[in-house]
Amino acid sequence: MKTDPMKTGRRIYTLRKSLGMTQNQLADRLQVSFQAVSKWERGETLPDVALLPDLAEVLETTIDNLLTEKERPGGRKPKEEFTRTATVAQMREGIECFVRMGELLGKDCIYYYAAIGGVNLRMNADMEEHLSNPEHKEICVLEAAIQNMMNGVYFEPEDLRTGFRVPRVTEMALEFAKKYGIL
Repeated sequence: MKTDPMKTGRRIYTLRKSLGMTQNQLADRLQVSFQAVSKWERGETLPDVALLPDLAEVLETTIDNLLTEKERPGGRKPKEEFTRTATVAQMREGIECFVRMGELLGKDCIYYYAAIGGVNLRMNADMEEHLSNPEHKEICVLEAAIQNMMNGVYFEPEDLRTGFRVPRVTEMALEFAKKYGIL
């Protein structure tokens, strides 16, 4: 059976979060960079085989649990296995909060500056530029939905099909919904 980096990354993320551990803390325990942990969790790479015993020990699991998952027919998980339910409209409202924060507090306010600066730093992006472009803003809504899916949040498939305003964004949302067992 081939190991799926996306599923392995999701398990590493879930286990790390359940232990209240940051990516930096996990990286320090394994003597790797936090960027390596981030790449594992995003499914870009798999941990080196030599690290697996230590990774399993730190995450209080087994190597087998890290690398494999019992598949259900169709790959779909029961709704009960998700941590909560969310909607595309909620993701859009959350992204719009950045716009409202700038309007209400002023763009020179330290709270606004820190919030935007934190997003820019973590995502290597210019959030203010994205918020001023409707298509880019829609991608931010998608990214918020993806982050929630990674965290075990369920979206109704019909909401994903109809909730986005850009067809390509809808396609990407459905691709990620498949990866995270929603479809």
